[in-house]
Parts: sequence; structure tokens; C-alpha cells
Amino acid sequence: MLDRIKASLSSLAPAEQRVGRLVLSDPRAFASLPITELASRSHVSKPTVVRFCRSVGYDGLSDFKLKLAGSVSEGVPFIHRSVDVDDKTGDVLVKVIDNTVAAFLKYRNDASPLAIEKAVVALLAAYHTGKRIEFFGVGNSGIVAQDAQHKFFRLGIQSIAYSDGHMQVMSASLLGPGDCVVVISNSGRTRDLMDACDIARKNGATTIVVTATASPLAMAGHIHLAADHPEGYDRYSPMVSRLLHLMIIDILATCVALRIGPKLQPLLKEMKNNLRNKRYT
Repeated sequence: MLDRIKASLSSLAPAEQRVGRLVLSDPRAFASLPITELASRSHVSKPTVVRFCRSVGYDGLSDFKLKLAGSVSEGVPFIHRSVDVDDKTGDVLVKVIDNTVAAFLKYRNDASPLAIEKAVVALLAAYHTGKRIEFFGVGNSGIVAQDAQHKFFRLGIQSIAYSDGHMQVMSASLLGPGDCVVVISNSGRTRDLMDACDIARKNGATTIVVTATASPLAMAGHIHLAADHPEGYDRYSPMVSRLLHLMIIDILATCVALRIGPKLQPLLKEMKNNLRNKRYT
């Protein structure tokens, strides 16, 4: 959570930056002090303290302090450790699992319910009005996009996934107001995805980006779902990032399913019954 605040600091207004620096200087004290004292120590107004919390992706001061207290007191029990060429099988097993667990716990502490809620509302609006829902990603993120399309398809939601840059640009060119596109990227710096996101947004579609904080893509979408982790891009295949993105898609799909409500149950039951013949007894 503190890394996320540090990365976002330069993009905030000067007054909000002062609040951010106070958080970074003594997070434990920030989590326990009343808003009047926080405003006084930051030399800002009380509304500015609340605006800071919302600018970094939280519902307000209470939500921010709750997540901050959890992050500081609990922390993440594992430190990201790279897999080395001389690692034994047991070492690889422990490192991969520990890195994944650490990333999931960090996301639990850092995630913005407000941003997720905005994404869910946008997806539901597109669904209820019969507009298009699309998922874009390349490489490993392209696989996540396909998984997202599969999950939403099972909910009876017409959607499509594209992992080819040309198809993404062409499809983005056909999107319009009310349509929704989810752009998934580990680095947030892929040119094809940036181009497609810009085109979709220019045409009036709602753009949801699942990517790293402070990346170009993070600032290009309407709604940013931060997916931050310490995994580098230069060694082996991205592991933690893909699993983190899949979990975020699971959260979105679950929230959307719950909002659609009871009418989903007969559909899912019929689908399950129709698939019985595909399995050995």
C-alpha cells in the first residue's frame, strides 16, 4: 500500500502530496490520528485529507485508514524472491507459492473497492442495455482476456476477447457510448493496447484498465484497477502477474453475477445439466 502511495505521489495536487508524505513518514500514526490532527500536521484542510484518500483509490478516510492499519500491522509475510537457475525443485515450489500468496495478500490490503464498484457498474450497464463488452490483452494478458470472456459468457453475457493488436484496434474503432472494454496488461506499456484503449475512449466507450500503477495505460483508462506486484519482466514467464489478473477478473465476474441476481441460477443449472453428457460417470 505504501509503495502504491509513493508511486502515485507525483500525480497528485500539491496539497494532497503533503498528506501523502505524512502517510509515508509515519503510517502507524496516520492510521490512528483524527482528521483534525491529520489536516493540521499536513497543513491542509480536512476535505483535502479526504480527497487524498479518494485520489489514491479508496472510498474515503475511514476506508483508507482501515486498509492502512491492516497493511502496517499485518504486512505481507513473504518477500518476493526470484527463481534462480540453481534452485532445486523444492525451492522453486516454495518461491512460486510464497510469491503468489504475498501478491494476493498485498492486493487484498491495497485494492480499492471504489474502483472495483465503478467497473462493476459499467459492466452491468453495458449488459443491461445490450451494449458490447470486450476484453483486450496480449501475450500472457491475452490468456487472461480469454479467461475473462469465458467467465462472463457462462453468466449469459455476450462478450468477446481479442489478443491480436490489429483486431483490437479494429474492434475499438467500432465501439461507442455504452460499450465497455477491459484492457489487461502486466507492464501497462504495450503499444497496441495503448492505441486500442485510446481509440475506444475517443469513441465514447468506457475503458477499464487492469495494470500497474503509474504506467501509461493506468492513466489512459476511465477506471483503473491497480495490479501491482514486485515481479520483474526480464526473467522467465510472468507468473504472479497472470494469477493476480485472473483473481481481479474473478472478483469482477462474481460481483456482476451477484448483481444480476436469482435469474442466473436456472441458467447455470441448465448449463450444468447439459454438460453432464460430456463427462464420464
